[in-house]
Amino acid sequence: MQRTAEAGLHITAGDGISLSMQSALDETLALAGDCPEAEVAALESFIAGHRRLLVLTGAGCSTGSGIPDYRDAEGGWKRTPPVTYQAFTGEAATRRRYWARSLAGWQYFAAAQPNAAHAALAALEAAGRVELLVTQNVDGLHQRAGSRAVVDLHGSLDAVVCLGCGDRRDRAGFQAALLEANPGWDRRVARIAPDGDADLEDADYASFQVPGCPHCGGMLKPDVVFFGESAPRARVEQAVAALHRSDAMLVVGSSLMVYSGFRFARMAAEAGIPVAAVNLGRTRADELLALKVRADCASALSALAGTTMQ
Repeated sequence: MQRTAEAGLHITAGDGISLSMQSALDETLALAGDCPEAEVAALESFIAGHRRLLVLTGAGCSTGSGIPDYRDAEGGWKRTPPVTYQAFTGEAATRRRYWARSLAGWQYFAAAQPNAAHAALAALEAAGRVELLVTQNVDGLHQRAGSRAVVDLHGSLDAVVCLGCGDRRDRAGFQAALLEANPGWDRRVARIAPDGDADLEDADYASFQVPGCPHCGGMLKPDVVFFGESAPRARVEQAVAALHRSDAMLVVGSSLMVYSGFRFARMAAEAGIPVAAVNLGRTRADELLALKVRADCASALSALAGTTMQ
């Protein structure tokens, strides 16, 4: 079926948009007041006009759940970029630092709850409007909100995998092993950072002990795609197939600065599939968008309840 992309339409929220960088669980993108009616109408029209959506979500979808994101409004890094696969596997000091900070941050990350954006996307799926939800997030909040047709493009932080024998185990169980090997580290002053990381004050990681795989003694890694790794081919192929079954693509809370997400927007544009984005800041695909709504994800999506989801 031939599709024609709509003319670019960019909606900007009111002057009240601000970035709150307060305490750990208060770090969130906030709007002064509700999502403007013009934005809701534009987004409602887009969704109502396209019956089957491929939805791609990023970190901005989870900031309302207290999980910080990496990038600023221009798509640049807010902090030091995350550890690479090469550094994690090649440097024992990097692994000690990673797991020490993860030990401190896990309790906050695991306690995060789905927000209105997750709930709205689950309702959209329940109404038969979502072909597939592809998320770049590793927090599992879409599934906990009720979404079922989900591809975790970058994996899930609630599991740990052995790079030696391939054994996969629950992250909560590994947390217990970390605590047993490093008593007191969970009581250190920490501030939550993106993806279960935490900033520790005056930490010396040299003595931190990282348990090996209980089966083979091999290196354990969170079952997520690190920078320097590629998303598994099967997940990418599943997302591409769903994209070509869809009438439109909806990007929620992603700057698309990472190619693993941007590629889908580019594929959609090349296929004549219109793309809409809800994101407070710049995206790598701005010039490809049929519609851009500059608004907080939860405000924009929850305002649709009872309209396009019927």
